[in-house]
Amino acid sequence: MYTDVGLLKNAIPYVRAFKNKIFVVKLGGELCEPGKVLDNIAEQLTLLYQLGMKLIIVHGGGDQATELGEKLGVRSDFVNGRRVTTAEMLEVAKMSFAGTINTDILSAFRRHGIPAVGLSGIDGNLVQAKKRPAAEIRDSQDNTLKTVDYGLVGDIQRVDPRLVEYLLAGDYLPVISSLAADVTGQALNVNADTLAGHLALALKATKYCLLTNVDGVMKSLTDSSSLISYLDLDEAQLLLESGVIGGGMIPKLTTCMDAVRGGIPRAHIVNGSVKDSLLREILTNEGCGTLVVASKSAPQDPVADLLPIHEGQVPY
Repeated sequence: MYTDVGLLKNAIPYVRAFKNKIFVVKLGGELCEPGKVLDNIAEQLTLLYQLGMKLIIVHGGGDQATELGEKLGVRSDFVNGRRVTTAEMLEVAKMSFAGTINTDILSAFRRHGIPAVGLSGIDGNLVQAKKRPAAEIRDSQDNTLKTVDYGLVGDIQRVDPRLVEYLLAGDYLPVISSLAADVTGQALNVNADTLAGHLALALKATKYCLLTNVDGVMKSLTDSSSLISYLDLDEAQLLLESGVIGGGMIPKLTTCMDAVRGGIPRAHIVNGSVKDSLLREILTNEGCGTLVVASKSAPQDPVADLLPIHEGQVPY
């Protein structure tokens, strides 16, 4: 019991610093399946909500869309890890993203008494996108140049956060799926990491938190001790250029860097499948994932001045 009380006391400066601040939290689709992992994430977010933090959840769901597509006889095609969204696949994405996954997350929050509201980027003209043009790329499978049309995939042009701001003012918790539309109303599949980053910038969020199924940025995925807990933009760029970071971590780290460059003070990559990882990342000085800031040498933002910084520890 003493240990629990001590942890609560240590969290007080963070609660004071972050009360009424906006956090955009992106959930990877692998974390959105009903069960213990999703329930633990909802429980952690419920605590942050009850402590006065303004939360917006953005979620993906690529694996679920692929699985549903297979059941419906709709094949999923990928080029360099990016989905080609045919008209048939877009219908699957609508059913999966705005339907099953969004509802499962809302149900998890309902169990904890939180008034969550399900949306997509189409609601309230929240996200305007434009169909991605065909482009010549080098296929990583056979190292050949190909002209690729990604189909009904959208690149985000504009975010209008007024609907989200209205919901936050009413103490609702928005849960947003990664669909958008163009000016004609054509629905488009957009990247959830990118959507979350754009939304964080539009809302002038204090934190952008990316929950995934790995511990953070690691030098070696097979070595848990290789976790890099603290990066600034220059260090992150060197990691990308050197090839140390690869695969699915590249777009995650890139999105965090874009958010920080745009003015978000802190971006975090956290393993959402680990129990209470988000609370440890947000409410302790040590954290448990990867924190990305603009510069380690630059003055911290005003929120940081309210937090306890100890020698050798990371300023979360």
